[in-house]
Amino acid sequence: MMQLRLSSPILSKLLVATGVTVLVTACTLMFADKVSAHGYVLDPKSRTSLCATGVNTNCGAVQYEPQSLEGPKGFPAAGPADGKIASAADPRFSNMDAQSATRWSKVNLTGGPTTFAWKKTANHATTNWKYYLTKPNWNQNAALTRDSFNLTPFCTAEGGGKQPPKDFSHSCNVPTDRTGYHVILAVWEIADTPNAFYNVIDVNFGGQAPTDTVAPTAPTSLSAAGTTTTSVSLAWNAASDNVGVTGYQIFNGSTLIATVSGSTLNYTAAGLTSNTAYTFTVKAVDAAGNVSVASNAVSATTAPVANDTTAPTAPTYLHKMTVTANNVSLMWTESTDNVGVTGYQIYNGNTLVATVPGTAIEYNVTGLTANTAYSFKVRAIDAAGNVSADSNILTVTTADTGTENPGTAPAWAANTAYAVGAEVTFNNVTYVCRLAHTSLNGWEPTNTPALWQVK
Repeated sequence: MMQLRLSSPILSKLLVATGVTVLVTACTLMFADKVSAHGYVLDPKSRTSLCATGVNTNCGAVQYEPQSLEGPKGFPAAGPADGKIASAADPRFSNMDAQSATRWSKVNLTGGPTTFAWKKTANHATTNWKYYLTKPNWNQNAALTRDSFNLTPFCTAEGGGKQPPKDFSHSCNVPTDRTGYHVILAVWEIADTPNAFYNVIDVNFGGQAPTDTVAPTAPTSLSAAGTTTTSVSLAWNAASDNVGVTGYQIFNGSTLIATVSGSTLNYTAAGLTSNTAYTFTVKAVDAAGNVSVASNAVSATTAPVANDTTAPTAPTYLHKMTVTANNVSLMWTESTDNVGVTGYQIYNGNTLVATVPGTAIEYNVTGLTANTAYSFKVRAIDAAGNVSADSNILTVTTADTGTENPGTAPAWAANTAYAVGAEVTFNNVTYVCRLAHTSLNGWEPTNTPALWQVK
């Protein structure tokens, strides 16, 4: 058999480099729709949201990851450094820190009640959302600093440590004394990690609107159709208003489950229980915060589970978020199912420690022993009792008593085998392994985003 000898160092390096390119390209395609981080302001359109849709240009990598502007929490006492607030101090997204009066597209806004809608790809347990506004005489042509903003938030929405829906909104009273170009800084602070998500919204204030005290009319002809085992599709006729309907609130019984835009006349309530009766109503809202009376109530019963024998896909990218002497916070990428994932089972070794709803993708394991190694895995289940294969196995050692997040992750090294969830440091940044591999020179975390993600 003929053997090929790589006698030329240049040829060897070329083949290695080619291999890296092929692997990274393939992995990028595999993981393009599975980015694990985490959320951005969808309305009013944030700077990153407008980058994702191509309205803002020359945005850099954030156009592909508008949900990934994550940095240390605690703003303004902590958090991203001045000049790096818009990028959350993440060097991958430094284009976001460019600032001038004309650099970014702006959304028109009127002070007063305003709905802020978030799009979440991972609905973390939340401490709060806070919103800050630039000062009346801020410098529009200088990098954003703490001195640019009034550091007392004009709105704080409490999260209570709970997990919000992925599509989530709430109303805030935006100050009415601003005109022209200003920046709103939105900070989503996570309850069970050291981080927060930072979004800036470039707005153009057109002056204060006259007071509106007239509520919209009630939506009419609410109907339910297209029921499945876990969802009900709703539709209604538009409400009217003396100024304009800006949104519709959808209620399951007395619980608000979603808010959609004023041009949307349908909604699918998902995550329901099979063979169960529900009652829905809809209310209209306007820009001044006036809310209509409820529409007609409509009842619908979800379908019973058919003879379902298909198991969900296995959860992926199981990794740790925080570690203490007695707790380990876990997170994973959601599974899929032909009918619907109804829950996740968390195992410590082969012992089932908890089952969480199908909408959850994180869990805090408690009651552990200090300075002890544990192996965790997660399985997905559906309403028919089908159970997925195991996720990747994650081995974690708890901290010594009284120490949180023990030690520092080892430095990245070539010719080293890394498992999914392994952590390394490179250029003073901590990365988490996304795909098991043996590293080579040239495969540093900054060069292979398909293999490594910033923690």
